[in-house]
Amino acid sequence: MGGSAPRAGEEIATELIRRRQKINQDELEFSVLAAAFAQTDEYDWQGFDSPISWIKANCHMSGGAAGDRICVGEQLASLDQSSSAMANGEIGFAHFALIARTSAAVGERLDQTGLLRQARKHTIARFHDDCYHARHAADPKGCAAEEAQNVEARSLKISDGDEGTVYFNGYLDKVGGAAVRSALEPLAKRAGKGDDRTRDTRMADALVDLSMRALDNGLVPQRAHLQVTASLETLLGLPGVPGANMELSLPISAKAVERIACDCAVTRIILGSDSTVIDVGRAKRTISGPQRKALKVRDGGCTWPGCDRPVSMTEGHHLVHWIHNGPGDLPNLTLLCYRHHWMVHEGGWQIVRTDDARMLTIPPQTGFERLPRGPD
Repeated sequence: MGGSAPRAGEEIATELIRRRQKINQDELEFSVLAAAFAQTDEYDWQGFDSPISWIKANCHMSGGAAGDRICVGEQLASLDQSSSAMANGEIGFAHFALIARTSAAVGERLDQTGLLRQARKHTIARFHDDCYHARHAADPKGCAAEEAQNVEARSLKISDGDEGTVYFNGYLDKVGGAAVRSALEPLAKRAGKGDDRTRDTRMADALVDLSMRALDNGLVPQRAHLQVTASLETLLGLPGVPGANMELSLPISAKAVERIACDCAVTRIILGSDSTVIDVGRAKRTISGPQRKALKVRDGGCTWPGCDRPVSMTEGHHLVHWIHNGPGDLPNLTLLCYRHHWMVHEGGWQIVRTDDARMLTIPPQTGFERLPRGPD
């Protein structure tokens, strides 16, 4: 008996893969042209402010897609391994674009072989995180500076609508956004079988519920739990290490981890070479309950000079971080509001306690002199 005829779906699947590989190659050729176009002033002659704007309008693409094509075309000459892998169908154009973006950010420090290994295994969403970790390993200061810019861009606009309704429009950085989501997600779950609210409605209700609880508790907020996974090397800020993975958000830099780890519960989890869990240590709070009470009484709020944030809006800070063998006793601890805690870690400021118990702040050498000494 002869073999059975191929299934119709099988033939379609094969054709889809073939066509996608051809599209990938077409995208590569388009990217070379886009990069060459960006080197001319034709877009200016036609009244556009950038080559990306011209491509957006005339090729009917988003700004991000246009920027990716120009970046790919510019980086192509240094990405022979990646272009070969795409030609062989091992990775897609979206993988290649992420590698090109990473190459543009770190230059010769790019570990192309390592990234390709991850690209062959991971989906685009997972590979986006891989590229962040590669960037962090090559340029941790650059990653921290980018996160700092995102924090500086945070905004929340609340405006009145008709008959007392309220409109919200805002933008949050990765850590701030993850904190809000961590607080809202548990409250936004469906309340049983008959709950037919949309997700957007449940999230809005969760925000109101959280606010009501804070009011019921006398305006003393309950701290949301953020799950951050980092290696010991990342906590130590050693060179060439990846960033950290944060639940419900994108990866974050070692500097952000340093701040979060200042006052949190830490659980040691040891993984074997095959990524199996072989030991889980006991969770500990780096600042104990009695210490926290003593801190609140002693400091009375944020200790940054000129800041009047109350105790309820502060978190504990180690003057010498515990990961660098800083002691956990009261002389090495102080209370800082979120803004000033961020400035000390990601912002590059220093805060020290003088012999007469005054707090002295030292601005960074470059880059953050514009940050205010007090809260916004």
